Amino acid sequence: MEDKSTIFIFLDDEAAPIARLVSPVNFELDTRKLVDGRHTLKIVSKDPSGKEGLRIIPFEVRNGPAIDVAGIQENAVVDGVLPLMINAYGKGDAKNFMITGSETPQSIPSWVWILIIGIGGWALYYLVAYINM
Repeated sequence: MEDKSTIFIFLDDEAAPIARLVSPVNFELDTRKLVDGRHTLKIVSKDPSGKEGLRIIPFEVRNGPAIDVAGIQENAVVDGVLPLMINAYGKGDAKNFMITGSETPQSIPSWVWILIIGIGGWALYYLVAYINM
């Protein structure tokens, strides 16, 4: 009888494990082979006496290009014509960072416009008060 636990690693709802290992172990999960989206890693450990332990780890894979959408948010209620700005950009790899398209242009927030109008009005007030002196 072996004195180490056996570890079975399952991915999503697969019946067959992707790995069967003896504890302790270092394991590399290559997410490049997975489709983008939500996945579940299920780890089952069986000790030498036959008792089992279970750990379920949900995770999300995002290897493809990132997609940014301005003009609508998730679960929004909308009507009429909806102008959208969509940007998709890749991450490159560990050696090269792709700067082209990695930032999504955005409009100036309304609070910035309010701040500019407020400072402009304040400056105009003091300019008029200075001229009238």
